[in-house]
Amino acid sequence: MLNSMDPPFGGGEAQIRYLDGDYQILRNGNYVRCAITGRPILLQDLKYWSAEHQEPYIDAEAALTAYRRHTGAR
Repeated sequence: MLNSMDPPFGGGEAQIRYLDGDYQILRNGNYVRCAITGRPILLQDLKYWSAEHQEPYIDAEAALTAYRRHTGAR
């Protein structure tokens, strides 16, 4: 059983450099946090990110929300 001090998914948060179509792990871990929702994303499930803004997103909806925030689009 995890306590409040244990990281989500039983491992640490990774530090990632987001590239076009790929990413580079700078610090080992097994998850990152969505820039929009704050929810953890297992690296094996990471599909959406912005190389320009260096942000991960949990799903397409979060990626669209981020795009709208960064561009002022509606």
